[in-house]
Amino acid sequence: MSSLSPFAALGLPHAIVSAIEQCGYTEPTPVQRETIPAVLAGEDLLVSSQTGSGKTAAFALPLLARLVAPRRDPASRGARVLVLTPTRELAQQVEKAFRTYGRGLRRLKTVTLVGGMPFGPQRRDLTGFVDVIVATPGRLKDHLNSRTLTLAGVEALVLDEADRMLDMGFIDEIREIAAQTPENRQTLLFSATLDGVVGQLAQTLTRSPKRIEIARTPEVAPKISERVLYFDNEGHKAQILTHLLTHEEIDQAVIFTATKRSAEALAERLLQEGVRAAALHGDMAQRARSRVVERLRRGEVQVLVATDVAARGLDVAGISHVINFDPPKQYEDYVHRIGRTGRAGRTGVAITLAHPNEGRLIQGIGRFVGRTLPEVVIAGLEPRFRRSAARPASPRGDGSAGRRTAPSRSLRWEEAQPRWEEPRQSRWEGRHRWAEEGADERNRTRQPGKRPILSLKK
Repeated sequence: MSSLSPFAALGLPHAIVSAIEQCGYTEPTPVQRETIPAVLAGEDLLVSSQTGSGKTAAFALPLLARLVAPRRDPASRGARVLVLTPTRELAQQVEKAFRTYGRGLRRLKTVTLVGGMPFGPQRRDLTGFVDVIVATPGRLKDHLNSRTLTLAGVEALVLDEADRMLDMGFIDEIREIAAQTPENRQTLLFSATLDGVVGQLAQTLTRSPKRIEIARTPEVAPKISERVLYFDNEGHKAQILTHLLTHEEIDQAVIFTATKRSAEALAERLLQEGVRAAALHGDMAQRARSRVVERLRRGEVQVLVATDVAARGLDVAGISHVINFDPPKQYEDYVHRIGRTGRAGRTGVAITLAHPNEGRLIQGIGRFVGRTLPEVVIAGLEPRFRRSAARPASPRGDGSAGRRTAPSRSLRWEEAQPRWEEPRQSRWEGRHRWAEEGADERNRTRQPGKRPILSLKK
């Protein structure tokens, strides 16, 4: 008698186990081992697990097993499973996971409701029986207000990356959506942290939840070379970026900015400088974003200037460099960002530009990834100020950098001898004009034999 496969031993039906095996998975991850049996038992869960741990399958697999059983109310046509995610990209990934793992189920119908897509086709998708809805809170609320769907038949509510949704200000929408689902639903909350406002929300949405916390195992791929460069002001920062684009041997690069406006402004400036650049951010329609990514894959775009919307799911083997023009707001986003390079067995370079006031943020990222990020300087562009070896920043246990703040008085700054002339009134986008004062110096120091990105590889 053959023994059960590891996934079958967790209680999953044969049709789902077969789909898992077709995907090449043979062993469940730690979060899957703990989560799947609890979901099958009908428990409410609070789960803390890092990205890449298999958490999507941890809730998708047992919820698909629920769909094998008949509906509680045979007359109900609404979704039985509702998953809320912070971004449309994550929603699309989760919906794809449900379809992939549920390929062996008869007549499985999944629907994605996200912003940036036409409302009409989504309304049509909601007609007839629906099994799974994966949505962003804002667009789902639009459909509820338009009375295009009902949540009366929801048997399981999943909040994926709940901390990110709360950071984005969706707490009211989440409460309103949950209020329209049955009180006897099963609630599964996944978050990087289970404390603070996330814990308070969980208390109002769950019933005697089981808490599952998987130890983090942060890793940074050794094939990615990392470094940090400090700048004094926006003009100095612009000069450093120009030097990198002029001297680094870049095939393709992703430059991350903190805001959508900065992404647009920087991409426009690079285009004026002759760089094949394009912006990618959340205000763009999904069709436009897909076109930009396709142009990047074809090599028509050499530099993609993006917000964190591109940090997840972007897989282009030709990306040789990631430049954090603005450091990420959350430590985990750093891993997502630099993971865009060094793909398909290639090496990559990850460069982070930071102001001395952001030194604690850089230290926190280093603690999160389990290594110190090397600090380097460019000859002729050394920062005027450097961080002293004062006491290190206290560790943050929740994996979040929180708000960026000025250093405390206990963190001292020592002025170094300036070896570059500070540009005057150099700002990006009016306040951020390109630092042209350093152009002559850059031209004099350009190294022969390099393939600068500003010269455009045809």
